Amino acid sequence: MTTQPLTELGIPSFRSGTESVPATDEPQTGKDFTSDQEVRWCPGCGDYAVLKAVQSFLPDLGLRRENIVFISGIGCSSRFPYYLDTYGMHSIHGRAPTIATGIATAREDLSVWVVTGDGDALSIGGNHLIHALRRNVNMTILLFNNRIYGLTKGQYSPTSETGKVTKSTPMGSLDHPFNPVSLALGAEGTFVARTIDSDRKHLTSVLAAAAAHRGTSLVEIYQNCPIFNDGAFDAIKSPETKADAIIPLVQGEPITFGVDGAKALVHDEATGGVKVVETADVDAADILVHDAHNPEPTTAFAISRLTDSGYLNTSPIGIFRQVERTTYDDAARQQVAVATGDASGNDDTADRAARLAALISGGDTWTVG
Repeated sequence: MTTQPLTELGIPSFRSGTESVPATDEPQTGKDFTSDQEVRWCPGCGDYAVLKAVQSFLPDLGLRRENIVFISGIGCSSRFPYYLDTYGMHSIHGRAPTIATGIATAREDLSVWVVTGDGDALSIGGNHLIHALRRNVNMTILLFNNRIYGLTKGQYSPTSETGKVTKSTPMGSLDHPFNPVSLALGAEGTFVARTIDSDRKHLTSVLAAAAAHRGTSLVEIYQNCPIFNDGAFDAIKSPETKADAIIPLVQGEPITFGVDGAKALVHDEATGGVKVVETADVDAADILVHDAHNPEPTTAFAISRLTDSGYLNTSPIGIFRQVERTTYDDAARQQVAVATGDASGNDDTADRAARLAALISGGDTWTVG
């Protein structure tokens, strides 16, 4: 077992998300990360595919199981910690990012993951999600989006389309749905991606990039609910339609899609966003080249707006944004080190205690009684 220590204090360097987590030299397989609990989801649920992909992927991290923790909220997806042989917590509705923030800040030696759903994360948990993204805490958030409340038997969710007929909206939903990727980009998320439960190769590659990112990684996973919202993503899964429905985002490559790349994305001067054009109708130099590393999120946001917005059944899939920024927990540990004298190399216990006492009692204080 080896451990990577903190780098020198100051502005934290940008390391991979697991660099400070104890590693293992022992060979691992997916079985090592599979618990003895019976998996209890509905037959055909997309959660099975995601669980299998995560169990198969975790050995690639090369980390000890006891240094990996999965935090979930409430919902079908939130059963996840039971099925992984790691540490975990089935926590409070919508509050998984908050609990994960505390864990990541207190324990740099842990790889912290959040598993949540569109209802858990974007309704009661919306505030907690955006602040985790804003703070850029070291955690990887897997947001399962099936556009429905599955655990409570089929009410509309924050991502259900307008007009959606459900048990709670018998005449059709009046709400305008959230676009999780747009929301994450608006909150200045440093790693924002979207993938599909049934595309094992793409899902695994996005998970690998998300886990390696130093900061908050948000991965929206389109996940089918066969009982209460079956077929919500048929357009991007059907062999007959997916070529025209999926807009693949590949770093450094022109954004084209459709059969034989017949369609492309270009800047829309009229709106300041992007638009879909026929590839044959534009110069190759005008086709938008994907740059997830651009520190300015405007273009990534514009691409995210193509999700079912003016373009029927289309969805950009891939990594929208992947940039570096100081993380909250690294900065918090830096402050603690400075306050306790560790930053100057002063190891005198009494002196550190005096510094801490002065910090706590400094400024405006009152004596009561």
